[in-house]
Amino acid sequence: MGRGKIEIKRIENTTNRQVTFCKRRNGLLKKAYELSVLCDAEVALIVFSTRGKLYEYANRSVKATVERYKKATSEASNSGSVVEIDALYYQQESAKLRNQINGLQNKIRNQLGGDIDRIKSKDLKKLEQSLEEGIKKVRARKNELLFAEIEYMQRRETELQHDNRWLHAKVSKIIEGQRAQQQQQLIALPTSQMVLD
Repeated sequence: MGRGKIEIKRIENTTNRQVTFCKRRNGLLKKAYELSVLCDAEVALIVFSTRGKLYEYANRSVKATVERYKKATSEASNSGSVVEIDALYYQQESAKLRNQINGLQNKIRNQLGGDIDRIKSKDLKKLEQSLEEGIKKVRARKNELLFAEIEYMQRRETELQHDNRWLHAKVSKIIEGQRAQQQQQLIALPTSQMVLD
């Protein structure tokens, strides 16, 4: 059975108001999160309590979303088209991403030794330090793998020696058993020949 409708008006009791605020705020934050995840929407939520405490949620950044909102509302009043505003926003974002990609490609190119003539002295020192750190990490990893391989080989050698001793003992027992059987046959042979004679 569902709950009855409650009248939406200010709660006079301070404690009840605070409890309701906490519950409703948490519900609102949860809904904002769900909206951002389910619909891949850019969501920013800002709530101030009666005491002035700030509560916020943003799936990206509150500041960035507010800036986008300001830009959208100022441009909407000028142009009026939300689609144009979104297109402009995504063009700006793609330009930023292109710049980041170009920067990373240049960094990789520099680290691989390309365009080394264009690099400044200060950047060359940074590149050298970066390469030296990389070489240290590679050597450390190589040594780690080498020691692990040596340790594995030593364990394997011990296991093989153990297996070899075990096989040697088994072969020795088999040979001893065959010798004993041959001796018994030799001992039994003259008596059987005597019986035949």
